Amino acid sequence: MVALYGIPNCDTMKKVRAWLDAHGVDYRFHDYKREGVDETRLRAWVDELGWETLVNRRGTTWRKLPEDVREGMDAEAAVRVMLETPSIIRRPVLDTGKVRHAGFSETDYERLLG
Repeated sequence: MVALYGIPNCDTMKKVRAWLDAHGVDYRFHDYKREGVDETRLRAWVDELGWETLVNRRGTTWRKLPEDVREGMDAEAAVRVMLETPSIIRRPVLDTGKVRHAGFSETDYERLLG
């Protein structure tokens, strides 16, 4: 079973969940806002995907960060910010058990999930 990480009221998450359901993919949804995200997992994602991929720099959460935090962002700072404010993590993060993927495109999901 794959794991899908995100927040439930996000429009992209709604699209992803509908796509997974329509394609009969069994998944477990992990709600960042309710369940949080543990530091070990987050650091593994940063190592695999890069903090630049995981931090959503288009959203209001990013724009609300102090300018010095945004300008001084590196892997360590990104982990701290994502732990404190999980809504800044790009959505969704899909974990197939073998590979992690951030964001959603039907082409990528078809390739990853068959």
